[in-house]
Amino acid sequence: MRQSGILLHITSLPGREGIGTLGREARGFVDFLVKAGMSIWQVLPISPTGYAESPYQCFSTYAGNPLLIDLYTLKRQGILKSEALPPASDEPELIDYAPIIEYKNQMLGLAFTQSYKKLKKKVDAFRAENALWIEDFALFMAIKKHFGGISWQEWPDEAIRMRKARALREYQKELKEQIDLEVFIQYLFFEQWFALKAYANERGIRIFGDMPIYVAEDSADAWANPAVFQLDKHRRPVKIAGVPPDYFAVDGQRWGNPLYDWRYLKRTGFEWWINRLRAMARIFDITRVDHFIGFANYYAVPADEDTARNGVWVTGPGRAFFDAVKRELPGMNIVAEDLGAVSPRVRRLLDDTGYPGMKVMTFAFSGDPYNEHLPKYHEKNSLVYTGTHDNNTLLGWWANAPTHERNNALLALGIRHDEELTEAFIKATLNSVANTAIIPMQDVLRLGASARMNLPGSVGGNWQWRMKPKATSNKVAAWIYQLNEESGRLPEKDLPF
Repeated sequence: MRQSGILLHITSLPGREGIGTLGREARGFVDFLVKAGMSIWQVLPISPTGYAESPYQCFSTYAGNPLLIDLYTLKRQGILKSEALPPASDEPELIDYAPIIEYKNQMLGLAFTQSYKKLKKKVDAFRAENALWIEDFALFMAIKKHFGGISWQEWPDEAIRMRKARALREYQKELKEQIDLEVFIQYLFFEQWFALKAYANERGIRIFGDMPIYVAEDSADAWANPAVFQLDKHRRPVKIAGVPPDYFAVDGQRWGNPLYDWRYLKRTGFEWWINRLRAMARIFDITRVDHFIGFANYYAVPADEDTARNGVWVTGPGRAFFDAVKRELPGMNIVAEDLGAVSPRVRRLLDDTGYPGMKVMTFAFSGDPYNEHLPKYHEKNSLVYTGTHDNNTLLGWWANAPTHERNNALLALGIRHDEELTEAFIKATLNSVANTAIIPMQDVLRLGASARMNLPGSVGGNWQWRMKPKATSNKVAAWIYQLNEESGRLPEKDLPF
C-alpha cells in the first residue's frame, strides 16, 4: 500500500502556551493531514526531556513529557481552575523553554491541588495499569527534585543512589506528596495522548512515533535497572554510546548514554526490551527504532573520553533479539532507522527482520553512482524522506550544498531554477517506489535553515522551531493532496487498522 505522511513534532505546533501541546492545534493538524491526503503523522519521542531539552535524552522511556499537556483542555474539563496566562514569547516561532517549564510546573501543581482527590480513583487505576514503570519513575523524579535537579549519579545520599531497600522506603514515605504529583501528571498526559490518538485514528491517520535505542544516563531507567547496563560496581558507566566521525561531526558524536549489557539481557529473554517495545506499540501505531545499526554492531566509547574518536565497534545482539521481539510482539509495526555506518552485518539483519529501512533524498546526490539513496535504488519495503529531523531543511541544504551535489540534483530532478527545488524534491520523494513517503513540515512550508530542528553533535539552539499559526492553509493542503493523487498515495477508503 502506497502511503504518505508528514514529520512534525508535537512541540512544533502553534498555540497559546509557548510550545506545541496535545490540545486544539494538534487536532487541527490531524484535520490538515486528512485534507492533504496523508495517512501518517510522524512525531519525535514524547518522553520528558532532560539535557538540552533533547527528546533523545529523556528521564524515562515510558513517561510522557509534561510540557505537552494542554492546559486549556484541563481548564475546560474543570481540572485546572486558573486565569493565569502562559508567559509571552518575543519569538513565537521559537520555544523559550525556561519560562515554559516554570509555568507548566506551577499550573500542573495547581491542578494537582485542585483535582487530585476528585480524580484519585482514575489516577489509582492508571497507576495500577502502569505499575511496571510508574513507581520507579515517580520516585526518581521526586528525589531528583528534592536534590535540586542534579543527576542521580551526583545524589549526595549514596544509599538512595544505590537503591538500598531502607532508603527506598524512607524516601517513598518522605516524598509521598511529590510522588503522587508525578503520577497525577502522567495520568493527565496519557489521558490527552490517547484522546488525540483516537481522534487521529478515527480519521484515518496513524501516529508514527520514535523510540531512541538508548536511554539517558540521568534516567529512571538507568537508576532502577542497573543490571541492564554496562555499569561498574559503583553504578558508573564503563563505556558509553556514540558514533564515529562522519558527515555530521568530525569528532564523532559522544552521546553519553550507558550501553546495554546484552549478555544479561539475552539470559533474561530480553524481558526489559520486550516490555519497553510493548509500551511503544500501545502508544504508537508505528514505531521507528532509532539507530537500528546498534543492534547489529554498536560503537562503544570509553566513558572518560571527551570525544567519540577512540571508540570501537562491538557486535550487537543481532537476530536473536528480533526473533524474541517477533515471538512476543508479532503484530508490532516497526521501522528500522538504518542511517549511518551500514555494514554488511546491518544489511543482513535488516533483511532477516523484514523491517522497512529509510532513504533520504538529500543524501542521494553525492556523485556516487551506487548511492543507495538515489531514487533508482529505492525499494518498496522502505520509507523515503526529503530529510529527517537531523538534517537541514531542503532550502537550508540547497544553500550550503557543494556545487557537484547541486548539479547532480539539478540534472536528476530536471530543475532549471532554484524556486523549483522544493516541489521537485517533494514530487520525486512521493514518486519513489518506496511504499511510504514522509515530508518534514518545514519542507512543505518551504522554510530555510532557521527552521532546522536539530544539528547533531551540537548543544543549544536545537528542538526550538515552531510552525506559524494558520500555516496549514487550505491552499497548502490542496497542493499536497494533488501531489499525493498524482503519485498514487491517497489513502484507501475504510482501511481497518
